[in-house]
Amino acid sequence: MDAFQTQIAAAMPVGLTGSVVQTIGLTVAVAGMPAPVGAQVRIARQDGGSIDGEVIGFRDDKTLVMPLGELEGVRRGGQVRLVRTSRTLKIGAGLLGRVIDARGRCIDGRPQPMLRERFPLVREATLATERPRIDAPLGTGVKAIDGLLTCGQGQRLGIFAGSGVGKSVLMGMMARNTQADVSVIALIGERGRELNEFIQRDLGPEGLARSVVVVATSNEPALLRVQAAYAATAVAEYFRDAGKNVLLIMDSLTRFALAQREIGLSAGEPPTTRGFPPSTFALLPRLVERAGRTTRGSITGFYSVLVEGDDENEPVADTVRGLLDGHVWLSRRLAERAHFPAIDVLRSISRLFTDLATPEVRRAGQTIRELMSVYAENEDLISIGAYRRGANPKLDLAVEHRDAINGLLRQEIAESRSLEETRGALLALAAKCQPARVIGGGPTP
Repeated sequence: MDAFQTQIAAAMPVGLTGSVVQTIGLTVAVAGMPAPVGAQVRIARQDGGSIDGEVIGFRDDKTLVMPLGELEGVRRGGQVRLVRTSRTLKIGAGLLGRVIDARGRCIDGRPQPMLRERFPLVREATLATERPRIDAPLGTGVKAIDGLLTCGQGQRLGIFAGSGVGKSVLMGMMARNTQADVSVIALIGERGRELNEFIQRDLGPEGLARSVVVVATSNEPALLRVQAAYAATAVAEYFRDAGKNVLLIMDSLTRFALAQREIGLSAGEPPTTRGFPPSTFALLPRLVERAGRTTRGSITGFYSVLVEGDDENEPVADTVRGLLDGHVWLSRRLAERAHFPAIDVLRSISRLFTDLATPEVRRAGQTIRELMSVYAENEDLISIGAYRRGANPKLDLAVEHRDAINGLLRQEIAESRSLEETRGALLALAAKCQPARVIGGGPTP
């Protein structure tokens, strides 16, 4: 059964109506309307207008609807009409270079594109047995990631960061410099002023030209913030199925979880872990598993996670870390030292690095990591002047090449390096960091 037949089979009569009997917090209880969860409805207002909503659950014999706007003007007995039973998105190549909202409407002030295809907003992830192995690296243009945390086409990584450590700038650099064919960027729960800042400053015209930006700001209803994540994933799936290698950047997965918490609590779910209902932790794997590689193309996912008080073990961060194929940790300590991007390599990992790097690159990465680790363990001794050269040969090398290692990991916003250039610089630096060999009684380089 193809996608069109599936939609026809799931259809219900759109003449189905009900009436408002109660408002409970952010939800509307509707009687006489057995619409399925996820159905789109329209609630009549007292002034003759209407407000859209979505069925989120049931309580006793009532259908619970969450509106996509303010409840002002909705009265008891007001008519509620079914609009559609399945959530779809108008989609096509005309979305490239555009900024859309959670419903797929372009909001960049330009004419709406002609989009003839409809794509399901929510669908099942590709079967695990049908996923090819990830065996090709994807260059992001960020030296610290390409060199020591190499990412593969179809891999999913988390960017874990507190507030104000350069997360948006890093994502803009990746979207602008990536080797992927298409970038899909979801800005979920962001402040309104940050949208144009990200597009104009971080993404730039060259990055926007091959990107689709999906936006749901913090003032929009929780349903739209959740739907924006689904919409971005659906757009990425569309281009993947067309044979493209897609870079999906979602900022942030935490705000998606917070929006789902709001919906779940409104529907009557009990709060469990730190106030999050069970549905939040059920939806997270369903969302991120839709990214990945198929026989047609790939979706490489970078999902940002906001950590409260820089606590990497808070519930959402801890759950997401177990779902993804690696994590990139942004350090406030490095940001305070003007080290950008503030990637803490020692706390970050790419689980596919050993599969994607050549033996020479693996050995070079191990050398650099060892020197960084030795320096970090003895940093206090070095800072107070208690370190004496010659006591530890490996520490001597770490101190000697400290600036060179930082130079490899630092990067200007406008600087772009290919994957091959980064690997070449890594190999050259690792060669310099090897201890001197003793031949004939004298040290030689």
